[in-house]
Amino acid sequence: MTDCSEIILSFTRIYHSMQARFYQPIDTAIGQLIELSDENKHHITRVLRLRKGDSITLFNGKSGEFSARIESITNSQVTALIDSFHDEDCESPLTIELAQALCANEKMDWIIQKAVELGVNRIQPIVTERCVIQLSSERANKRLEHWKKIIISACEQSGRNYLPDIFPLVSLPSWLSQKKSENNPQEMRLMLSPTANEHLKKITRPANNDSITLIIGPEGGFSPAEELSIAHCGYTAIRLGNRILRTETAGLAAIASLQTLWGDY
Repeated sequence: MTDCSEIILSFTRIYHSMQARFYQPIDTAIGQLIELSDENKHHITRVLRLRKGDSITLFNGKSGEFSARIESITNSQVTALIDSFHDEDCESPLTIELAQALCANEKMDWIIQKAVELGVNRIQPIVTERCVIQLSSERANKRLEHWKKIIISACEQSGRNYLPDIFPLVSLPSWLSQKKSENNPQEMRLMLSPTANEHLKKITRPANNDSITLIIGPEGGFSPAEELSIAHCGYTAIRLGNRILRTETAGLAAIASLQTLWGDY
């Protein structure tokens, strides 16, 4: 019975080590011995319960990933030896920016996590008239740091070696003013609206760099005045089917649809 338990434990450790990817934001080279961050140390020792000699994968957000081997585990630190570099890239050919209206904390966390898994490159949280959540500057900064950790975790899980950007919370008028100043004629700009007549499948694929910005409203949707302002900034209002989607569903469904039409699905 003991032998059976040890075999199961061994296979469990091997499985976890094959899946274990960690973000380590430092310059890394083959043959280098590095000390892992406290977050990675906790995950290795307390969650995955890996041991000395187990293989892990590290990435620094710049390009590719590194195969490494756990060299030592102590109460104070975990070190890993870099074995090799792999020029892996699982990025979509689309460059997608998601402008998401601020919503309830757990919904916002869900949207950010899944959007990263689906392949977005940039996330811009925005404040609109009907947002049910209001954040002070201090709370907004704390949420931003929290969202960055969610992005890292989503990249570790999904195999992405580049971290999508997430920007500080801004008001819708400020963000639209910024987009107007960018004046990028090659960018496709889309707004999801339950009153739109245009459907995504009828939209022509974006040219050249396949850059797309998608804006999603809050739980109560955009106000008529906001929709008008967004449209004046060059956004095409579209809808996904005949059903009204929740804010935590709408953006993710649209991103998945874009990836299916023109991305890597």
